[in-house]
Amino acid sequence: MESQMIRPGHLTAHQTARALGISLDGVRQLVRRGELARSGGSPRQPWYPAANVMALVAKRAVTKAA
Repeated sequence: MESQMIRPGHLTAHQTARALGISLDGVRQLVRRGELARSGGSPRQPWYPAANVMALVAKRAVTKAA
């Protein structure tokens, strides 16, 4: 279940995974590799800055196009 009280400008792990087209495990791997940082929430329900997620979406789109 996703948190109902999320700060503006942030995405849940589920929303992040959907935006990037990856699984929740993929999101965890991005965090482990340092490509994405948590910015709130709880250890079980982290939040990610929407701007950082959208930057990753754009980076992945450029990589796919190249």
